[in-house]
Amino acid sequence: MLRTLFLVAVFAASSALAGPASPNSKSDVVDLPRPEAGEYLGLYLGGKKIGYTFLKLGPVAGNPDQFETVNEFVMKAMVGQNKSERYLKDTRVYEAKPKGKLISFIIEKKGDGGNETLEASSTAQGIRVLRKRPNQPNEILTLPAVKELVEDADQFRLALKRGQKLVGQVIDSQDLEHYTLTTTPDTKPWAERTIGGVTVKVKKVTTISDKEKVPTDVYIDEKGRILEMDFAGTMKAVAEPKDIAQKLDVVEVFSHTRITLPSEPGPIARAIPGQLVLVATGLPEKFRNNTYRQKFKALDKDRVEITITAAEPKVKDKVRPLTDPNGGANLKSTLAVEAQHPKIVALAQKVAGNEKNAYATAKKVVAWVGGAMVKDYGSSSDRASDILDTMKGDCTEHALLAVSMLRALGIPARRVDGVVYLKNDDGVPALYWHEWVEAYVGEWTQLDPTFNQQVADATHFAVGEESNAEITPLIGSVKVVQVK
Repeated sequence: MLRTLFLVAVFAASSALAGPASPNSKSDVVDLPRPEAGEYLGLYLGGKKIGYTFLKLGPVAGNPDQFETVNEFVMKAMVGQNKSERYLKDTRVYEAKPKGKLISFIIEKKGDGGNETLEASSTAQGIRVLRKRPNQPNEILTLPAVKELVEDADQFRLALKRGQKLVGQVIDSQDLEHYTLTTTPDTKPWAERTIGGVTVKVKKVTTISDKEKVPTDVYIDEKGRILEMDFAGTMKAVAEPKDIAQKLDVVEVFSHTRITLPSEPGPIARAIPGQLVLVATGLPEKFRNNTYRQKFKALDKDRVEITITAAEPKVKDKVRPLTDPNGGANLKSTLAVEAQHPKIVALAQKVAGNEKNAYATAKKVVAWVGGAMVKDYGSSSDRASDILDTMKGDCTEHALLAVSMLRALGIPARRVDGVVYLKNDDGVPALYWHEWVEAYVGEWTQLDPTFNQQVADATHFAVGEESNAEITPLIGSVKVVQVK
């Protein structure tokens, strides 16, 4: 969950930068008022500070026709008994002219998730990326031609200046894909707001990416300072002096974000076949999608009854490789799901052996991952090949490695995000944020490598896919009022 929150903050705040003041021959984005020395914002989850971000920009030394943007992020928290820390620095250089293109970027990552540096430059053929990781050979990646423009670097302030909605493309620092970023200014006039005991005039813009799908309200004062960013009510970034921003709370993420239950689920919820019925509040309509495992029934304006069932798939005779019913996305090899990495392919083939039956192969993979990996919460890797170096991690690493191996074997698969029933050391029955696997074996079926379940039991309540940050607004808002 800390990883998902990190991605939300990184993507939303990454649109908050632009270049220095310049003549009219430059894009109007570079003339916008903003703090020349940069700005610090503390990151809060449920009132507890778990990190901070520093945003700074300036001219490229000796080249007034270019400028760079710099984002730095730090997030720290306890995950179980382990300390988890993530650091990211994203430096981008643009042409300063109107509709100037992104020229290059350097993305540095350290800490939980693994160390990595991505050095990219735009060429006539596309974007050339040099990927560096400790104790691994360097890699060259080629991405499609750049779509990100200088105006996309600071949609917040530019939307306010122009008084209109802006739509552009931004390269994501995690998967290096282009995503649409849309920023809409509030039509209301400047309003007074007291922040830190000081009354200032502010305006709001709302920005959203088609990756994260988390609407973020950004409040900016007349001097172009970002005073606050509200990530759909789940997390906030608040302007603070450097020493205050860097002073963090000690937050245990599991307990801080869990959904407590009024009673324990019965034995049928853990059986296969099995069933669990929950009555919940605070679950928006867009998350109430009926599937082969989950059914939703509105009881009144806010309460919804959720019926979760778990059973083996009815189709068990299909032979791999299989065609992805969703057009190929669930067989794709990506920067994280490295289905074509030689080590992943070799391991998958070794584990599968001569087994060609898709469902039997999926069960073998999940059983192997569940048995071979060490459960170590707070020890994380963001790339499947990095997991092979440590063979430890939490649910995210288990799901990521299993999905990569399944895709390598021609079985469409994806990660599922949601909550699962657990009892922590304090004995409180609760649903904890979790990630598991869904594989297509002729029909979709869910498996959990972390708990070595070849059928994910009915205590698994799915709300999203592939580490999708769209689920973050549910943190703190969903309440379970009855367990049937």
